[in-house]
Amino acid sequence: MQPTSALPPRPAARPSRERPVAVIGGGITGLAAAWHLHRAGIPVVLFEGGSTPGGVIASPREDGWLWETGPNTLFENTPALRHFIDDLGLGARRLEAAPAAKRRYVVHGGRPVALPDSPWTFLKTPLLSARAKLGLLGEPFRGRGPGDHDESVAEFVVRRLGPEFLDRIVNPFVAGVYAGDPAQLSVRHAFPKLAALEREHGSLLRGALHRRSTATGPGGSMISFPEGLAEIPRALAKALGDAVRTGHQVAAVRPEGAEWRIEFASSSGRQSEIFAAVICTLPPDALTKLDLSALPGAGALAALRAIPQPAVASVFLGYRRADVAHPLDGFGLLAPATEGRKILGTLFSSTLFPGRAPAGHVALTTFVGGTRQPELARADDQTLLASVQAELADLLGVQGAPVMTHIQRWPRAIPQYIVGFQRFEDACAEVEHRTPGFFIGGTCRNGVSLSHCLSAGENLAELARQRLATATLNAALDTATG
Repeated sequence: MQPTSALPPRPAARPSRERPVAVIGGGITGLAAAWHLHRAGIPVVLFEGGSTPGGVIASPREDGWLWETGPNTLFENTPALRHFIDDLGLGARRLEAAPAAKRRYVVHGGRPVALPDSPWTFLKTPLLSARAKLGLLGEPFRGRGPGDHDESVAEFVVRRLGPEFLDRIVNPFVAGVYAGDPAQLSVRHAFPKLAALEREHGSLLRGALHRRSTATGPGGSMISFPEGLAEIPRALAKALGDAVRTGHQVAAVRPEGAEWRIEFASSSGRQSEIFAAVICTLPPDALTKLDLSALPGAGALAALRAIPQPAVASVFLGYRRADVAHPLDGFGLLAPATEGRKILGTLFSSTLFPGRAPAGHVALTTFVGGTRQPELARADDQTLLASVQAELADLLGVQGAPVMTHIQRWPRAIPQYIVGFQRFEDACAEVEHRTPGFFIGGTCRNGVSLSHCLSAGENLAELARQRLATATLNAALDTATG
């Protein structure tokens, strides 16, 4: 994996290699960055304002049920990510999603319809009209979009595939990934691999066929662990030991020569320490609350307040298997906006991995809100539960009351990589360029999935390592020529 930005120019002064690197934010990106530095023999201190590291990732277990408060799966799609899991000591605990997870359902005409997974099922699917299916044959002959236009996902899909693909397939997929609206999201920033297919091959179909023909090795697997995805942050925190400081709220970051003073509050009161470099992995709303006024150009980061982070509620419900009519033979179902449902989608959690429900029971995780209906995510528990139960009864044939219920609310959830997102990227890059040794990454710019966050952590650690290595080399050269 490559660093997210180029090394800054050589500063007049140099940080001391004896000082640690500060990582601000104990979510998964910060933990990964700190772990990679620690593995490289570089001292590090991770600041986390909350009582436990891991950010949105937690996997509570109660009476035989296990649910995820944040992401539900990790897409292990690169050798680097697989090596990371192995090096963390979790390789033997890896659980691959059940084969049934390859089937995905989309609500169409008020009922779950399986997405096509072969040319034959594509021809037979009721999700698309005959006209839309025939129109796909013309996709390779459609021209590229304007290169200087930051196109929305909706514009891109309609131009290349037509409105039915947008409404019935892409819209629910976007709701599942971002809880977002394809008319607002930038295809270049939210789905860069999709945009790259057109840019590099002139066609989505040609690009997909090329990648399939040139791919080597497995294409990736959805994985988790016996005690859920929280095993990852727990293992990272354990490896870091005392380098993780929970209950330490960073208030300000100030440059001092080529080094950095971090001001923070803890149970011991207000304090400050000096560090060789700083990695900031906070989400955009938290990042803009830091006092960075002493950093040249840091005022540009105020623009990050404009990144939407809509409310999302995750509703985990456990039922007796006999009370659910649907076979639950898939990953889950997603609801297009055109269906007018009160949910974004539902994961068949106990189908994906073992140990999510007691014997004779099933677990369902339903997502509500997002940019589509944020007010539903903010409804009181009784209203929210009644709404979700009514949807599940209609779509999956669920009867009776759940035997397990857990509601997780995120008032400001997934950052939306909207059209015009480049201005936020530029603001981060400008601050990094003008303040060597200060690095910004995570969901504010590097992607929102768990795999993206883990990759971002490795990239940020590499940038900091290169910064310190350059400083050491320059110091040695100065000594030799002094």
